[in-house]
Amino acid sequence: MNTLICTEPGLLQYAETAAPVYSAGNTILRIRRIGLCGTDLHAFEGTQPYFSYPRILGHELAAEIVETDNASFAAGETVTFIPYFNCGTCIACRNGKPNCCTAMQVCGVHVNGGMAEYLSVPSRSLVKSQGLNEEELALTEPLAIAAHAVRRAGISKDEFVLVVGAGPIGLGIIEFARLAGAHVIVVDVNEVRLNFCSDVLNVRHAVNAITGNVTEQLLQITNGDMPTAVIDATGNLKAINNAFQYMAHGARYVLVGLQKEEISFSHPEFHKREATLMSSRNATRDDFEYVISNIKNGDVGPLKFITHRVTFKGLAAEFPSYLNPATGVIKAMVEMK
Repeated sequence: MNTLICTEPGLLQYAETAAPVYSAGNTILRIRRIGLCGTDLHAFEGTQPYFSYPRILGHELAAEIVETDNASFAAGETVTFIPYFNCGTCIACRNGKPNCCTAMQVCGVHVNGGMAEYLSVPSRSLVKSQGLNEEELALTEPLAIAAHAVRRAGISKDEFVLVVGAGPIGLGIIEFARLAGAHVIVVDVNEVRLNFCSDVLNVRHAVNAITGNVTEQLLQITNGDMPTAVIDATGNLKAINNAFQYMAHGARYVLVGLQKEEISFSHPEFHKREATLMSSRNATRDDFEYVISNIKNGDVGPLKFITHRVTFKGLAAEFPSYLNPATGVIKAMVEMK
């Protein structure tokens, strides 16, 4: 089968590899759509933690079942799947948190992913399409990460929520924070993405971190209170550290974006706020089902996030351009031919 492999940072190469062989407990999928995400881009850059090379990238997928032993599914059915393969027995799994399993194997990160014609996945990871089309299914996973982050934040109606980073995950967080009834503020350095938030998502408060004083603008927007929930979706060390100063007293700070270095903040400033710091990793089946339900009922429309489409054959040539902000990419979708 034809496969695209990230052999080392900055290098993608097509290769003919053996197709996966069916085995009990697993399902063979024919890949139909691949959403490109920050994890893929950071892996290509060489800045992704938990990563080793060579690796087949890709975990935002829609696929057709070729062969399965899951009695709830059938060959020819269009599905997505939960790409975080957990052990089922560790302390996290036993406590209902398989998304942070101690032996986690994330598809496209720890194990080879979906930039290939076929992929074998655990049969228990399959998720019903419930009528969603292939592109909607491929976007379910990043939206589930966003929904999980909002659930971690415990957002309440009418509170001010600051979303730092207007990439695809940040956009999803905006959508689900608003569904929770929050007043959303978004901060980014990319004017194109900020305009997208204003024009397409109707975000009232979009703040450019470069052209203005963020703290002063947040004080004005929140009537002097500052946001009671801050969610980072950048994975940028400077942005993560800066956002500690944007928290209201009693606020929660949720880190969704991931980077390799140590974060740093003032303990007295954090302590006097009785602030809460949390990470949000991956998503659960409940998050996937919640996302699919909201897409079905029209409360979330993920197709508007897609700004670029590319064939699998053309992906290697186009992929580096998606690292350039001037490209204007928000979400790129790969079509398998």
